[in-house]
Amino acid sequence: MTRIIHELAEIGGDYGVLFCDLWGCVHNGKAAYPAAIAALQRWRQGGGKVALVTNAPRPRAMVERQIDRLGVPRDAWDDIVTSGDAAQDAMFSGRVGRRVWHVGPDKDLSFFTDTADPRAAGLERVALDEAEGIVVTGPYDDLTETPEHYRERLAAARARNLPLLCANPDLVVDYGEQRLYCAGALAQLYEEMGGEALYFGKPHDPIYDLARRRLGVGRDVPALAIGDGIGTDVAGAVAQGIDSIFVTGGLAAEFMGGDVESPDPALLERWLDGQGIHPSFAIGRLR
Repeated sequence: MTRIIHELAEIGGDYGVLFCDLWGCVHNGKAAYPAAIAALQRWRQGGGKVALVTNAPRPRAMVERQIDRLGVPRDAWDDIVTSGDAAQDAMFSGRVGRRVWHVGPDKDLSFFTDTADPRAAGLERVALDEAEGIVVTGPYDDLTETPEHYRERLAAARARNLPLLCANPDLVVDYGEQRLYCAGALAQLYEEMGGEALYFGKPHDPIYDLARRRLGVGRDVPALAIGDGIGTDVAGAVAQGIDSIFVTGGLAAEFMGGDVESPDPALLERWLDGQGIHPSFAIGRLR
């Protein structure tokens, strides 16, 4: 049974490494959560290491600039590891060819350009009918578009058996009070149509391997994952064989009762049973 905790300090001493999700846990896309920042600072002051592990499809440097603007201080983390980092390496290695159709907004163009990797020089962004593969960083307009806007174009890609590289496995994210679709939702639709999708962010191994290398720790160091995505953050922790804290006040808040800070135990267990996955711990908000 998942144990409900009220603050990270209740269990923090049992672990040396924290893999903490960003969106929904440390910020909501518009502002940082002060209590979450204080919890991460206390963790590091106690000798633990923090990797902010995010399914953002952008390279680390761009995410660092973003959280700086949102008010996440540098003393709250040791490193940032993004799905974009792990997927970028696969793209430059030619996993979906050298001529790719990019689906994503202009803000994600750094995924192709923010690198010193010499392999980037041989990559070309082209129209769908000229492509060898697809790279999805998100909808072109995530404020208005849904996966259904892409069904016809994805069907054309599926007819040519184009592989799809998904730079962000998240299905949705909450931007303030608005729920937006992510690259993972487009990849999911493509798979439902019979297409091949490749993933490199949570819950898949590459992003955790990269986080450990960045922190300089091995699998022998007890680790804890925190996140509000049951199918990404918690599922990833289970696959890694590590404990997890599910932040119930994020994506699943509507199912947990009227107090976002304190999930209803019965509602939580019923919802987790329906998901078929149980985190080690649950908390309303990271603090």
